[in-house]
Amino acid sequence: MRAFLIWLAAALALAAPARAFETAATSAWVYDVATGTVLMEKNADVPLPPASMSKLMTLTMLFEALHDGRYTMESTFPVSVKAWRMGGSKMFVEPADRPSVEDLIHGIIVNSGNDACVVVAEGMAGSEEAFARQMTERAAQLGMTQTNLTNSSGWPDPEHRMSMHDLGVLAAYMIREFPELYEKFAMTEYTYKGRVPSNANNRNPLLRLGTGEWTADGLKTGHTQEAGYGLVGSAIQDGRRVVFVISGLESERARAEESERIVNWAFRDFAMNRLVPAGETVLEAPVWLGTETRVGLTTENGVNVLVPIALRDQVRVEVVYDGPIPAPIAQGDEVARLVVTVPGRPDTVTPLLAASDVPEAGFVGRLRGAVMQLGQRAISAVTG
Repeated sequence: MRAFLIWLAAALALAAPARAFETAATSAWVYDVATGTVLMEKNADVPLPPASMSKLMTLTMLFEALHDGRYTMESTFPVSVKAWRMGGSKMFVEPADRPSVEDLIHGIIVNSGNDACVVVAEGMAGSEEAFARQMTERAAQLGMTQTNLTNSSGWPDPEHRMSMHDLGVLAAYMIREFPELYEKFAMTEYTYKGRVPSNANNRNPLLRLGTGEWTADGLKTGHTQEAGYGLVGSAIQDGRRVVFVISGLESERARAEESERIVNWAFRDFAMNRLVPAGETVLEAPVWLGTETRVGLTTENGVNVLVPIALRDQVRVEVVYDGPIPAPIAQGDEVARLVVTVPGRPDTVTPLLAASDVPEAGFVGRLRGAVMQLGQRAISAVTG
């Protein structure tokens, strides 16, 4: 049986038309965290050179080790000659240094230190090669199906690959699982022991925008000749968070402009709609052979749906269940589903739970119910 919830359509009344978004990036993935909605994808599952964006996996391994208690922020690692000699972006550690875990986190996030990544890899796994294998295995466990890592820094290698989808999944995981550590991605400046202040600034262009409408707080830029300019970014507006990944831009300026365009589009052209508050009864469904003839249907956490503004008049909301629902019913039993359909997007399906207990009726009640059902069948036969 399907019951259409026409009254919910009022909650979808929005204001302005949405626009289709065409990105200049060769690969992109845009994601609304609260609803788990993919807003846009372009070549998102193609494994590509991630450049320094793959440093997020190095940081993830370190963040997990901190949470497991294997290290503290004060733990220190030695600096090998290999780490010291790394080229590209550097934190500028030296063999005599013993940087702390906190130093290294800052050096990777802000300075994009290739040397800092090697220090972490060797400190945690003994060698960068072993650490790369561990990262690849962990990525697979996190559902990152197009990731193969051969080093800790994103240094160019034909086998070092990640998809933009995988990078987005990783970013969302870091934001969700490590909120206190994630705050460090908003740091705009850091120098280790005052060395080379010219490399002190975070390259993430969104951190410097300060639009007033939304706030960016992460995560990581990347650039090599093969990969072009890329960014794993995240921004928040009125409690709603968007994560996005772009790659293949032609310049730093193009990366900055495209990042800002994507964030503006994600917030302005989609609206969060609270269709059902937590605990509110959606409707009452008929009960078969129970002490009550109906039972309320509710949700555990409410229902929030992200709707493209241009499609607000095409959203369909319905309750689906096999009814009447047979007694006995226990409060909290999953007895129906709320299905929200937005054209061109996967359905949002939320379990509906019984709001109260409905015991099985006694003999008289069951007899009365059987008679009523027979009467309904007879009426259907006559009118059919």
